[in-house]
Amino acid sequence: MDVAYDWNSLPVPSHLREFEARWTQRRDPLAFSGIWRFHSLLPFAPPEQVVTIGEGQTLLQEANSVADYVGVKPGRLFLQYEGMNPSGSFKDNGMSAAFTHARMTGARRAACASTGNTSASLAAYCAVTRLMKAVIFIGSGKISYGKLSQALDYGALTVQIAGDFDDAMARVREVSRELGIYLVNSINPFRLEGQKTIMLRVLEALNWEPPDWIVVPGGNLGNSSAFGKAFMELKELGLIDRVPRLAVVNAAGADTLYQLWHDRRVRWNGGHPPKETIDEYFREMDERQAKASTIASAIEINRPVNLYKCLRALEFCDGMVCRVSDQEILDAKAQVGAGGIGCEPASGASVAGARMLRQIGAIEENERVVCILTGHQLKDPTATVAYHTTDQAKFNEVLGSRGVKRASFANRAVAVPNDLAEIVKAIQLYS
Repeated sequence: MDVAYDWNSLPVPSHLREFEARWTQRRDPLAFSGIWRFHSLLPFAPPEQVVTIGEGQTLLQEANSVADYVGVKPGRLFLQYEGMNPSGSFKDNGMSAAFTHARMTGARRAACASTGNTSASLAAYCAVTRLMKAVIFIGSGKISYGKLSQALDYGALTVQIAGDFDDAMARVREVSRELGIYLVNSINPFRLEGQKTIMLRVLEALNWEPPDWIVVPGGNLGNSSAFGKAFMELKELGLIDRVPRLAVVNAAGADTLYQLWHDRRVRWNGGHPPKETIDEYFREMDERQAKASTIASAIEINRPVNLYKCLRALEFCDGMVCRVSDQEILDAKAQVGAGGIGCEPASGASVAGARMLRQIGAIEENERVVCILTGHQLKDPTATVAYHTTDQAKFNEVLGSRGVKRASFANRAVAVPNDLAEIVKAIQLYS
């Protein structure tokens, strides 16, 4: 299901630059929001119904050290850092829109299944606004403490079931139907309306000139689907004259899209994807009881609910799909951190994917590339500390079980005696 607009009967800007005028109205909560200052491009809600907690104050950072790692020229790689959102991840973009629609329907409870970021975002919106109660489903052992702490601290009812995210997603859909609870996962098309605005902010930061590539981690495939929809609408409205290529990056331990795209040649086919091939793949997955497994918990999903919309986006954006290991994800994450931003492990997938696409020649060294950083570094500090630790047992416990063999770019603490001379000697040696 899509949110579709009759653009012929709606006021739309003649140029994207018209949105810059909203910056002069920052005392208006809608103008302050990085979602709702683009209200005319997601006009499903009257302004008085909009729910905002100041989301969308995000950064597009030119990252030359990461550009060198990826293999593109200086000034050609940018990191769209969604960790600056109120709950620390990109989810607030979609949550503001879905929460707005929930308010329009008169909902009193909202639910989600989550690997962590969606639950933190839903809980934050419920806590700040007091409009609804949050009900969150998580799988057993499939959520980082950084994310779980947010849901608990914000007062959400948290239900942990035996199973993984895909199991939690199936149950929350059943429970929402049974109890009449508003579902805010990205199967909800209003979520994707909010997530479209990530691309609007990218364009804004690039002086409204589309980049050559958008590279995004692929989990439930909501972002890739939303980005594709954004570019379809902007092209239809004549607000952009060309469309960036889209690259979706799976973790090797949760690579449904990659398997379907490369091994079974599944495509959108102009609105006629091979449903039987997709259904057969999922049947085989059920038969072998396959479970997703990756250190990038935010994309640890085997049954992406937005698969079809992602296929549509890939066709429209002349897209590509690639797969990276947990080793590559954490090494790329370390490179992002060394550049001074930091991100959750899933975000490292976008940089690792860009590097892979550069190595195979898909991305050229002079092309302008935007990698999406989906969440804040402190969303999963356990993985970060384990990567940089001097404690081999801790490294093996957290990362070794995921197939990570080494910390290629570790910044390890230096152990010294409690002695001034020894401390001075260590600083002189290592700095």
